[in-house]
Amino acid sequence: MIFVVRMEHPDGEEWGQYVTEHVSYLRGLITRGHLLASGPVKGSVLRAGLLIFRAESEQQVRQWIEDDPFSRENLIVTLDICQWDPLFGCLSEVSSGVLPPVLQDQTAG
Repeated sequence: MIFVVRMEHPDGEEWGQYVTEHVSYLRGLITRGHLLASGPVKGSVLRAGLLIFRAESEQQVRQWIEDDPFSRENLIVTLDICQWDPLFGCLSEVSSGVLPPVLQDQTAG
């Protein structure tokens, strides 16, 4: 399953103190195949990032977020996790591959 996470955290001294450790942690998740992509959200009021995870469950994603240095230091002020099925585009190879019935009908034939 694929999950998209948006996390927001305040800018400032604490962010600067832990961002290198945060990025190192994320790189480890990428190396292990859990994190497909991540990066900053541009134009957000607070500093924010999007992360795209491959996981067996939302709980697994929550555990990875809890282990993040930003979480450990209580720097995450908003967290949103949603399951996503990227049926189309460059991430379609990690999708369920199951089209909604209305689209299955259109592609048959």
